[in-house]
Amino acid sequence: MTEQNATTAIPPTLEQFQTQFPSNLTNIQTIQIEQLWESLHAKNQFPNAQTTDDIMNWLEEKRKSYVVNTSIIGINELDRWHVEETTGHVYHESGKFFRIIGVKVDGAKGREVMGWTQPMVHQQECGILGILCKKFNGTRHYLLYAKYEPGNTDVLQLSPTLQATDSNLKMAHGGKKPLFSEYFEGNGKGNVLTNVTSVEDGGRFYMKTNRNMLVEVDKDEPLDIPDDFIWVNYPQLKELLAKQVVVNSLARSVMGSW
Repeated sequence: MTEQNATTAIPPTLEQFQTQFPSNLTNIQTIQIEQLWESLHAKNQFPNAQTTDDIMNWLEEKRKSYVVNTSIIGINELDRWHVEETTGHVYHESGKFFRIIGVKVDGAKGREVMGWTQPMVHQQECGILGILCKKFNGTRHYLLYAKYEPGNTDVLQLSPTLQATDSNLKMAHGGKKPLFSEYFEGNGKGNVLTNVTSVEDGGRFYMKTNRNMLVEVDKDEPLDIPDDFIWVNYPQLKELLAKQVVVNSLARSVMGSW
């Protein structure tokens, strides 16, 4: 084809793309076809996130402007946390959140040693790790949160839309209820694309589980999005996952279920 008669190809819509495949597909196959279309043709519909570089620049600005002081202190200096005299377990006075317990292991065949003792985080509540989705001009976007955690190496990391335990949702901390929780707790709102329970790092957490959720809201539903959240499309999210200390492990867990 010469330059004179070359034309710019118009990408197919998702519906047009799907007609190339059999109609009797499984749900997983349908999702894979959607992901393939998104990888090939998705365009971000927001001016501040046209490219992955735009998203990284946005995140860096958020990191620079986020002023917080984090320091290591003694367990006995923690506010509202206590140490049990008989066991040495660390617990919150509300009885919520988590405990630091001791665990003894015997007969661990296949491990480096057969037995050992260690501290572990014990949290009986199942957490919710949820990413909210919405289609803009036919392209699905994923809402990520530039969230601070005291253990982050670069202050803020891109995190799920909602990252909460039952204690957070019931505001046992005395603060605010997490944003967008109404889409994920109980019967929720929107269309649940995936809801998979996983075990969180069994080497550090004792029988801790999370629900990995993707929930899509209707394209016409209005959403009030704070400026520390950002919409990204699927290929951008895949690129961000390949970058160092940008996407946190919990968002990675959600996307691993999709």
